[in-house]
Amino acid sequence: MTDDKMKRRLTTVLCADVYGYSRLMEADETGTLETLRRYRTAIARLVERHDGRIVNTWGDAVIAEFASVVEAVQCAVEIQQEISSSDSDAPQASPMRFRIGINLGDVMVDGTDIYGDGVNIASRLQELADPGGVVISSSVYDQVHNKLSVGFDCLGQRPMKNIAPLTSYRLTLGGQAAGSASFPGEETATSTARARAPRMEDRREPSSSSNVVSNWLGKLPRPVAAALTVSAFLILINLFTGAHKIWFHWPVAAILFGVALRTVLGHRPESDSKGER
Repeated sequence: MTDDKMKRRLTTVLCADVYGYSRLMEADETGTLETLRRYRTAIARLVERHDGRIVNTWGDAVIAEFASVVEAVQCAVEIQQEISSSDSDAPQASPMRFRIGINLGDVMVDGTDIYGDGVNIASRLQELADPGGVVISSSVYDQVHNKLSVGFDCLGQRPMKNIAPLTSYRLTLGGQAAGSASFPGEETATSTARARAPRMEDRREPSSSSNVVSNWLGKLPRPVAAALTVSAFLILINLFTGAHKIWFHWPVAAILFGVALRTVLGHRPESDSKGER
């Protein structure tokens, strides 16, 4: 091994890029640059708060890395929230929106710079994000999906330039893209999950009951299942059309007797059948 061998490490890479930057510059160069500087300052402050570091800034892009995957995702959500809040306080004709991609991967280290697929994938993921949104790789999702109070929409495997397709996820919050609502704490998330649980169970219960009945009928011989179905239908008709006068027992008895007789005759001992022949 030589001293100049390129070092590698596993890290979380966040890539942020301004959506429609060329269009914004064409409309107002001075105003766009002032807004970009202000947002970069805010991004740098949030990255530092979450124990990350800015790796590089070129053009309208920002590359940051984090030792913690959870901190990286929290930082991304807070970035989108702060930018959205700033736009609300001072409405603009063409507000500036960032798209953010986050990837957990192996990178090559050269001084303070990082290179490799780990960085390239983060850059491609931000291209899949909506303006003001965040898209993460499956490696990030595996680490944070049960640790954060945000939702995730699977985007499947999307084609990306010069990168093999990989599964990605879009962050959501309250049914909207991350960044459009406040970032709740763990207590809020727990209460929300508890509130949703009964409604989900209520929606599943009728389906589960019907599946149990269908599975049970499916295990019976076809004539028996048909007879029971017709009998139940006749009973319901009797109950809903005139419960004061019971008549269903006669047709039901006849149906069940016929099925029982057919079943008995259809299962005569093999020796009897041979004797008849």
